[in-house]
Amino acid sequence: MLELLRKGLTESGFSVVTAADGDSGLALVLDREFDAIVLDVGLPGQSGYSIAAHLHQRPQRPAIVMLTALNQEDNIVCGLDAGADDYLTKPFSFPELVARIGSSVRRARLAASDHLAFGPFRLDSANRRLFCDGAEVHISRLEFLLLRALAVRRGEVVTRRQLTQAVWGTTSVSSGALDTLVNAVREKLNAGAPNLIATVRGSGYAMAESPGRERYREP
Repeated sequence: MLELLRKGLTESGFSVVTAADGDSGLALVLDREFDAIVLDVGLPGQSGYSIAAHLHQRPQRPAIVMLTALNQEDNIVCGLDAGADDYLTKPFSFPELVARIGSSVRRARLAASDHLAFGPFRLDSANRRLFCDGAEVHISRLEFLLLRALAVRRGEVVTRRQLTQAVWGTTSVSSGALDTLVNAVREKLNAGAPNLIATVRGSGYAMAESPGRERYREP
């Protein structure tokens, strides 16, 4: 699997470095800079979960796409909670892996940006401030965290679990608390861009890529 991925990603235009176990892989990441890591859960030595959790503590880290043969929901949740940006179960299609890597890298770069723009709004991540056409819109800390979580994945559905993790740092938050927070944010966005945040029934919420465009990619 390692050699097949190395060959396929290289042929797709990526510059690839590989490691066959968790300890050497973590050493590579700590020693060099990467845009993305394709991380298998079942590695010899440290597991993929352990490596993802270790990297999640760093202020700057590569995007992480996790691979596993385990497709139960609890395993996927463990991977995402550990810090993975995306998750694929085996067997998977190679074009989908390439697409997931690209999407995860774009989101990671947006998240690292000091400013996120959506419609007439600009979110100043460094100072946790929101502006609409240059005028400041006052938001709370929780409102800022929710907006950032949606903005870095605009055009995509962000699940309720992912949002509660991003805002409160845990998934043990009532459904009503998230809905109340989303409604508060919507009220502050309505003057500049109504309907910018959509409810995706059975999944979560999504921010339109641009006002008036309401097609979203599933997580």
